[in-house]
Amino acid sequence: MDLREFIEKCEKANELKRVKKEIDWNLELSHVSIVNDEKDRYALLFENIKDYKNPVLTGAFSSKERLAIALGMKPGTSMCEMSREWMKLSTKKHIPPVKVKTGPILDRIVEGNNVNLFDFPVPFMYPGDGGRFIGTTHYLVTKDPETGWVNCGTYRMQVLDEKSCGIQIIKGKHADFMLKKYQKMGKKMPALMVIGGDPLGFLTGSALISAGISEFDIMGTLRKEPIEIIESEHTGLPFDKNAEIVLEGEIETDPEKFRQEGPLGEYTGYYSGKKSDEWPKPWLDVKRVYTRSDYIFWSTMVGKPITDTHMIQSLNRTATLWTDLENMKIPGIQSVYIPPESTGRFWAIVSVKQMYPGHANQIGTAVISTTTGHYGLKGVIVVDEDIAADDWDKVFWALSVRFDPRRDTQIINRGRSTPLDPALPIENREIVSRIIMDACVPYEWKRKPKEIFLDKKTAEVVRKNWDNYGI
Repeated sequence: MDLREFIEKCEKANELKRVKKEIDWNLELSHVSIVNDEKDRYALLFENIKDYKNPVLTGAFSSKERLAIALGMKPGTSMCEMSREWMKLSTKKHIPPVKVKTGPILDRIVEGNNVNLFDFPVPFMYPGDGGRFIGTTHYLVTKDPETGWVNCGTYRMQVLDEKSCGIQIIKGKHADFMLKKYQKMGKKMPALMVIGGDPLGFLTGSALISAGISEFDIMGTLRKEPIEIIESEHTGLPFDKNAEIVLEGEIETDPEKFRQEGPLGEYTGYYSGKKSDEWPKPWLDVKRVYTRSDYIFWSTMVGKPITDTHMIQSLNRTATLWTDLENMKIPGIQSVYIPPESTGRFWAIVSVKQMYPGHANQIGTAVISTTTGHYGLKGVIVVDEDIAADDWDKVFWALSVRFDPRRDTQIINRGRSTPLDPALPIENREIVSRIIMDACVPYEWKRKPKEIFLDKKTAEVVRKNWDNYGI
C-alpha cells in the first residue's frame, strides 16, 4: 500500500472528504482540520491551497476505521484488536526490506541552489508557533555509523529557511544515539526525511521500537511482505520507492552551530518546552529533494486530543507495550490499552487473568520497566480479566468497587520523563513520578465479593426476542 491507495480506500469507505474551496495555508488549513477533528473526524484532502498547486492531506489517522485500513484490517476492528495483531506479528520473525533501482519518487529531483522548501504547501498551524512545520507525518532515516542499524523516527521538523529544517531530537531517542556518535567523529550525520509511501512509515516511525531494530523491518512484518526501498547513491540511506517527498542532506552535529527551532502547539495541548533560544536544535542542511511529479503533501495538526497524532500514538504505543510484555513472558495478559485521551502516551491499562498473589502488581511494575512504558508514562491501571482494557466504563467501575487507594496504590518517585510534559516545571522535565493502581479483586482473598450476573437462560430468551419488545 502507498499513500494514494490508502486515500482511495478511505474515500470508498466514506472516511475521506475532498475540500475544493481555496484554503489558506496560513492558519485556515489547520483550523479547518482541527474543527473537523472535533466534529466528524474525516480525513481531509485539500485540493486548492492558496499559492500552491499540490494537495494537502490531514487527519489521515484520526479514526480507528482508517487505522484499520492502513493496517489492511477490516473497518470496525477495535484498537485493542489491532494492537494484538501488531503484537503477534512483531514477536515473529521480521521481514526486512528489498532493494529496487527505481520508483515513482524519482520522478523529479532538485539539487543545490534549486532547493527551496517554501515550494511545498507547508501549513502554519497555531498562532504561537515558531514557523511552518514541514515534518509532522514523516520519518527521519539515519544510520548508526558503527553497526549499520537503520532507524526511522518521527521528530518534528520546522522550515528555517529555503534549505534548512530544524529538528527536535529529544535526549535518549534513537537518532540522538547516532547523533552523539557522529559528534565524537567530528562529522555531520547523513539523513533523509520521508513523507508518504506506505502509511505504516508514519505509524512505525512514531512508535517506541527497541534499539537495533529497523522500522523498515517492522513495516514489512505488519504488511506481511517486504517494503521496496531505494538506496541513495549519495548517502547510502534507504527510502520507500513510493514516497511522495524525500529531503536528503546532512544534520549539523556541532552544538555550537545548533539553531533556534519552535515552539509548536504539541500533542499535549500546550506549546512545547523551553523557549527556542534556551534549547537550540540540530538542523538538516537539505542538499537534494525527490518528489513524485504530482506529489501529495501530508500533514497532521498535532494539538489537543483527539487528533490523528493521539490515535496513532495510542495504537503504536499499545502495540509496542503489549509486545514488550509478551517478550517478558508474563502470563495472563488479556488486553492492553494506552488511550488516545491520555495523548496516547501518559496512561496505560492492562487486563490480567490473575494466577497468583501479587500477579497484578507484577504487571504494573513490568509496564513501567518496558521500552514503551519507561518513557513519559505517569500511571498504570491493572484490571481483572472480565474487563477489557479499552472499556472505559468498566475500568472506572473497577476503580470504584475493586480498588482501595491505601492498599492498591504505589507511587514510584523517579522515572524518565519527556521534555514536552506541561505538568512539570519547564526547567525540570527529565524526571517524573508514577502511580500504579491495582483495580483487581485481591487474588489471595478467601472470601471475595459476590458479583451480580444475569440469569443466563432468561437473558438468552430476552436477547432472542428483543425485536418483539418494540424498544
